[in-house]
Amino acid sequence: MEEFKGQPRLPKFAVPKRYDIRLTPDLTSCKFGGSVAIDVDVVGDTKFIVLNAADLTINNRSVSFTNKVSSKQALEPTKVELVEADEILVLEFAETLPTGMGVLAIGFEGVLNDKMKGFYRSSYELNGEKKNMAVTQFEPADARRCFPCWDEPACKATFKITLDVPSELVALSNMPVIDEKVDGNMKTVSYQESPIMSTYLVAVVIGLFDYVEDHTSDGIKVRVYCQVGKANQGKFALNVAVKTLELYKEYFAVPYSLPKLDMIAIPDFAAGAMENYGLVTYRETALLYDDQHSAAANKQRVATVVAHELAHQWFGNLVTMEWWTHLWLNEGFATWVSYLAADSLFPEWKIWTQFLDECTEGLRLDGLAESHPIEVEVNHTGEIDEIFDAISYRKGASVIRMLQNYLGAECFQRSLASYIKKYACSNAKTEDLWAALEEGSGEPVNKLMNSWTKQKGYPVISVKVKEEKLELEQSQFLSSGSPGDGQWIVPITLCCGSYDVCKNFLLYNKSDSFDIKELLGCSISKEGDNGGWIKLNVNQTGFYRVKYDKDLAARLGYAIEMKQLSETDRFGILDDHFALCMARQQTLTSLLTLMASYSEETEYTVLSNLITISYKIGRIAADARPELLDYLKQFFISLFQNSAEKLGWDSKPGESHLDALLRGEIFTALALLGHKETLNEASKRFHAFLADRTTPLLPPDIRKAAYVAVMQKVSASDRSGYESLLRVYRETDLSQEKTRILSSLASCPDVNIVLEVLNFLLSSEVRSQDAVYGLAVSIEGRETAWKWLKDNWDHISKTWGSGFLITRFISSIVSPFASYEKVREVEEFFSSRCKPYIARTLRQSIERVQINAKWVESIRNEGHLAEAVKELAYRKY
Repeated sequence: MEEFKGQPRLPKFAVPKRYDIRLTPDLTSCKFGGSVAIDVDVVGDTKFIVLNAADLTINNRSVSFTNKVSSKQALEPTKVELVEADEILVLEFAETLPTGMGVLAIGFEGVLNDKMKGFYRSSYELNGEKKNMAVTQFEPADARRCFPCWDEPACKATFKITLDVPSELVALSNMPVIDEKVDGNMKTVSYQESPIMSTYLVAVVIGLFDYVEDHTSDGIKVRVYCQVGKANQGKFALNVAVKTLELYKEYFAVPYSLPKLDMIAIPDFAAGAMENYGLVTYRETALLYDDQHSAAANKQRVATVVAHELAHQWFGNLVTMEWWTHLWLNEGFATWVSYLAADSLFPEWKIWTQFLDECTEGLRLDGLAESHPIEVEVNHTGEIDEIFDAISYRKGASVIRMLQNYLGAECFQRSLASYIKKYACSNAKTEDLWAALEEGSGEPVNKLMNSWTKQKGYPVISVKVKEEKLELEQSQFLSSGSPGDGQWIVPITLCCGSYDVCKNFLLYNKSDSFDIKELLGCSISKEGDNGGWIKLNVNQTGFYRVKYDKDLAARLGYAIEMKQLSETDRFGILDDHFALCMARQQTLTSLLTLMASYSEETEYTVLSNLITISYKIGRIAADARPELLDYLKQFFISLFQNSAEKLGWDSKPGESHLDALLRGEIFTALALLGHKETLNEASKRFHAFLADRTTPLLPPDIRKAAYVAVMQKVSASDRSGYESLLRVYRETDLSQEKTRILSSLASCPDVNIVLEVLNFLLSSEVRSQDAVYGLAVSIEGRETAWKWLKDNWDHISKTWGSGFLITRFISSIVSPFASYEKVREVEEFFSSRCKPYIARTLRQSIERVQINAKWVESIRNEGHLAEAVKELAYRKY
């Protein structure tokens, strides 16, 4: 038996083909019983069967193996051992098992846990009474907590599911119901057998629900289920789902493969959503949309999450990654294609411009030495949770977009469709996708993309012009400013003076130079006329940063002021300059001067990034040069005031979705910067809202801004705003409203209040999935939050320690610090408390503190910074 312990994968001598599962959950005692009969193909000589099981009690006398051909009596194992450390069930038989097909039968019992994974319970209220529902969440490796199985993505099989449940409840699974027998207050529900799929996609949900229903043009029944009384909030997602299924059927040239699609909102849900085949589960905030109380940002989130999960019905469910190393194939792809769908359904959202936020998040994480390659070795199931991160999702999506841009949209789509046809109902690796794209395009896709998926990091391309020659040099970009040794094949796009003069080529070497006249047919004149600028990475389709020499940077600054660049390029120039400043390759003075060029910016995505960057500069300046903080705030306020005045607090008839998004962000920023007029107006509107929850004075788009503004004035001696917000929190049953309030509370500058808020997060009033929203603490509250984390670590790790949410406690509270002393404190505290599932996040958070500390040192030593900041603060914009 020892040989099976400590292995990352199950042995291959027996392969599952079909599961017949019966489950009987008890929603009162929160336990379940069950049995499984698995058709197994024994393909090698063995006395053992090894499969996964965890947190289950196996009924040893129920275990048997019957060969289908010889059909002698059932063989009973001589030994049944559940190895908890490896989550495996090892069955040893007296003699070698007959090869060929057999049936393995196992009876078991388990607990409906409160960990939001495996087979778990979620609670809801109905007519003032608390009730439980039973829900499954199996990705990445938790089907084993519900029934013994081969819990690896490559072990695909078909599933026949039967449930015994109270007769008044709704019972859903992946497939439609084929039979329902009522016996008193219980009923037995049987479902159609599923197509071949991986264990992590099996799903069951049992509870009381309402639903709304529609059909696609080819007759697929689509339903959105939610808590009783909330059915209207499911209509928007339903509409998006029906249109998206039709869009993907065209795009992938393969129809959706199941007879129905159910989507359901679960009150307690750790992730955003989960793509279970035919029964997609969601957090309420990601599926429900309420015209009265949801903001534009909520609407966009529902649309992109639905589009993401439905993309998985093809990319992930129909064609599945072979092992978790290729997780990015699922997640990066679904992220990219969800933007494709949202853009098709809502062109007015300009969603590809907002895709830059995904790209930036990917670049920020991948600029760390403690990043990891897109394709990451996974040796233990405990490591899988941590790779559901910005590398797998956001960098993954960004490199797919870069490749699509390089190969061309039509060629990319054709090749993708042939890949899906070829691997439908089976498993694929990254190389299989590259092979299909290479075949379809004739380009060296494998060679090109290996440099992006098999090594971590990305390049910064340094550009200068010397005697009519354009000189390019690539080096690995690290936010720490340290040199890296990666090298990439970089798809370069560049334009000169206008978007009509564009050039694309691959940069294979560390450096190269080009004759500008030959390359672009234009020359760089000495004056800053409009032929005078060169922009690399046109519209930010490449996953790399660009560093321009002083002259080219100045020309781009001028081009921004003259409105000659697209919003995506304006975003990219700003974001690259900020990253280079953090890595101490540009001064803070030069970054602030560049930011001043954006004083007349009107586009949502660019302003949103400007706001994010101003927050980060404010935090770092508070440590480095606190005496400049008020001047900096004055400068930022003057940058945002223009837009704020144009937008106003009240929406205008027929205004764009993007203006609605911007209004919320810009007034939140002004509130955090302490802008008096904003704080006063917010307070006035908040009080009107307290008196009448339906007042038009505080629509959902500006509520967060008002809540943050209210918390800026709260203190231990004047708690009224805080108490009022808690009252709104307690009275609402809308998850989006609750998370809006939670994410505002800790922005209070009074540390006593911050501590109260953090303790509130641990109370029974906050669902454990939502506690992480409250960790966004004010600069003043950082030290308080760190002490609180240490004091409560045992409780936090017990409550959240079995899923990826725990990593948010560490990254949110540790990362904002900026001193080597704090690095030592954090390392010392976690030295005896580090577990595999937090190790990577902890290392990344510590690295961020070190980067901040170096940045603080360089800002302290920067000459002329004070004069520059004061000049910018008093300038009229």
